[in-house]
Amino acid sequence: MSHPVAISDSSFENEVVKANKPVLVDFWAEWCSPCRLIAPVLEKLADEYADSLKITKLDVDANPDTMVKYNVQSIPTMILFKDGEPVERLVGYMAKDRLLGRIKPYFQTAATA
Repeated sequence: MSHPVAISDSSFENEVVKANKPVLVDFWAEWCSPCRLIAPVLEKLADEYADSLKITKLDVDANPDTMVKYNVQSIPTMILFKDGEPVERLVGYMAKDRLLGRIKPYFQTAATA
């Protein structure tokens, strides 16, 4: 079973920018209620789409540099990176189907289309 990967300012480059598949970065904090609500959704997506999508979690309190670099002003914010570049930004809690509808086109292959 796959789980979201905890990342930091120092591991961001290797885990996200240099990744060989799309990466969804969840910018979150322990004290954030909507962040806790979306966590189980991200767990399910990490498990169901492990072959085509990597899900990571970046604690904004412990890692402010990346948050500032990508202009994250509220949490939860999720940014989907493809080929090292941000391609989709999602802010706030959303249900699994809605979240998947926004990000799946970026990692859907011809075999799953």
